[in-house]
Amino acid sequence: MELKDYLRILRRSWITVLACALIGTLGAGAASLLIRPSYTSETKLFVALQNSGSVAELQQGNIFTQARVQSYVETVSTPAVLQPVVDALGLDTTPEVLSGSITATSDVKTVLISISVVNPSPVQAAAIAQAVADSLVNVVDDLERPSRGDVSPVKLSIVTPAIAASTPSSPNVRLNLVLGLLVGVTVGIAVAVLRSVLDTRVRGEADLRRITEAPILGGISFDPEATKNPLLTQSAPQSPRAESFRQLRTNLQFAHVSHRSKTVLVTSSLPGEGKSTTATNLAIALAQAGQSVALVDADLRRPMVADYLGLERSAGLTTALVGRADLDDVLQPWGDDNMYVLSAGQIPPNPSELLGSEAMKQLILRLEAAFDAVIIDAPPLLPVTDAAVLAQQVGGVVLVIGSQKVHTTDVEKSLSALAMVDADLLGVVLNRLPTKGPDAYAYSYYSNDGHTTSTPRRPKSVNRSEPGLPDSTFEQLLNGEPRSTSRLREVRNRGRGDN
Repeated sequence: MELKDYLRILRRSWITVLACALIGTLGAGAASLLIRPSYTSETKLFVALQNSGSVAELQQGNIFTQARVQSYVETVSTPAVLQPVVDALGLDTTPEVLSGSITATSDVKTVLISISVVNPSPVQAAAIAQAVADSLVNVVDDLERPSRGDVSPVKLSIVTPAIAASTPSSPNVRLNLVLGLLVGVTVGIAVAVLRSVLDTRVRGEADLRRITEAPILGGISFDPEATKNPLLTQSAPQSPRAESFRQLRTNLQFAHVSHRSKTVLVTSSLPGEGKSTTATNLAIALAQAGQSVALVDADLRRPMVADYLGLERSAGLTTALVGRADLDDVLQPWGDDNMYVLSAGQIPPNPSELLGSEAMKQLILRLEAAFDAVIIDAPPLLPVTDAAVLAQQVGGVVLVIGSQKVHTTDVEKSLSALAMVDADLLGVVLNRLPTKGPDAYAYSYYSNDGHTTSTPRRPKSVNRSEPGLPDSTFEQLLNGEPRSTSRLREVRNRGRGDN
C-alpha cells in the first residue's frame, strides 16, 4: 500500500485510533496511581592509592586503580558487603534479596563508584545506601590489605553521602502517560490497518478501483430519509441527492451516446444495494430533462417500483409477456413529465424463462420505438440469473454498488457474470456513500432551504379524465379482456407535439 492508502485508512478509522490512544493513556495513568511509590537514594565513593611517589608511579597507580574499580563494583552485591548491612540495620531480608534493590555503577574513565538504592521508604533507602558504602569501604580495605598486616594500598572514601529523597523516583507519571499514549496510538493504527486488510467491503472509489476500471457514472450519498422518501421528487430541487441523480443522468447519456439501443438495464450484485430506487430516480431525472421515458420493473421476484411510485401492480410486464394484455394497455403514466411505468405484474413461477423469451425481446423493441429512453430495473446478479439473461437483450448495463453492503468478491463475481454473457457494462453507480470522510461524495450545489416534499406525485390517471388505468381496467386485463387505446401511439404523438 502507498502512503495515501494508509492516510485513507487512518481517516476511516480515526475513532478507533483515538479510542486506543485514550485507553492507553488512561491505562498508564491508572497504573501509575496503583503502583506503590519508590524512592531512590545515591552515594558516591572515590577510589585512590594511599602511597605517593614520582609522576610515573602515580600514573601507574591510576591505571591500577581504574582496573580495580570494576571489581569493587561487582563486590557491592556480594554477601560480604550486604550481610553487615542487614545486621547493622536489622533488616528482615537476605543479602540476595537486598541486592535486587541496589545498583552499583562506575565510569571506565574515572575512579568513582555510584551506589543507588530503591526502597518504598526514602529514609530507609538513604540508610541502606550509606550502610552499603560503609561496608564496601571496610571490605575493600580487608581485601586489599597485605597478608603481613601492612596498610592497604587502596583507600575508598565517601564523597557524596546518601540523603533521603523528597520526591519518588517511580512511578514517573508523565513518562508513563506519554508511553501509554504512544502505545495506544500504535495499537490503534495496527488495528485499523489489520481491519482494513481483512475487511473486503466496498466503501468507496478507492476500494472499487482495486477490482475494476469500469467508469463510475455517479455517486449517491447515504440519506437516512431515503427509506421513507425514496423518490427524487421528494427531495429539494437543489439538494445533494437531487444533484447526484442529475449527474448520473448526464454521465449515462455520454456513456450511452454510441449505442443504438435505448434500453439501459440497472442491476446490482445483492439485494439491498439500492438498484430499484436508482433505476426509478434515473427514469424521473431523464423525464425531467424532457425525454420520453419508459420505466420497466423486471424484478419479477421482489418488485418495488410500483410501491415506490404508488401505482397498480396487478397487471404489468408479466401480463404483457404471457399475452393476456397488450403492452399499450399496461403502461401507466406517472408525474407531470412524459414518463410511463410498466410494473412487474403478477409474480410468475418461471421469471428467467419469461425474461429470456422472444416476447420480452419484442417488448423491448416496441418500447425503444416509442420512447427516447427505456430503463429496466432487473433482479440482482448473484442470487438469480434473471439479470444476466436480460443483459443480452439491452443496450447497456449499469451496476449499482451499495457502499458497505457488498464485498469485493461479490462485485468481482457480478462483473464476471456480465462478461460471461458479453454484456456491455456502461459503468457503475456507487450508492449509500458516507456524507463525510475519505469516501464521502459531495456537491457544490445545495438547496437554499431544507424543505422536501413528503408525498410522491401520483399517476396522472388517478381521479382525472385523462386515459389511465383505473381499477376496472385492471380487472379487465386480469380477466383477459383486451383494450383498444394505444398508449405507445399517445407517447409518440406527445413527443411530436412537444417538438
